[in-house]
Amino acid sequence: VQLQAYGGGLVQPGGSLRLSCTASGRIRSIGFMAWYRQAPGKERELVAQSNPNGSENYVDSVKGRFTVSRDNTKNTMYLQMNDLRSEDAAVYYCNAAISAQGRTLYNQYWGQGTKVTVSS
Repeated sequence: VQLQAYGGGLVQPGGSLRLSCTASGRIRSIGFMAWYRQAPGKERELVAQSNPNGSENYVDSVKGRFTVSRDNTKNTMYLQMNDLRSEDAAVYYCNAAISAQGRTLYNQYWGQGTKVTVSS
């Protein structure tokens, strides 16, 4: 099982970007999926989480600007980021609880980071 995050890049302040995270491999079920970010010199923080029951959680600083969604048919999670600010610049990581085929327990997996740069 692997997670792959992509979609980062350079965007001007006020701009938008959409990140994607796709799970692949012998997957039986996916539980929560989440986006974290880590800026230089700072701790990794939870940005947004999508839960199997459809609920979503966001860190206060992105509420109203970021939207997390998922396409279960594609095992993919998205993060739509609007009105980007300099403080949003970071490496974004995806994280998910995944149960592999033939297993009942869920393990957490991390994708490689994708860098978001916000600069004029």
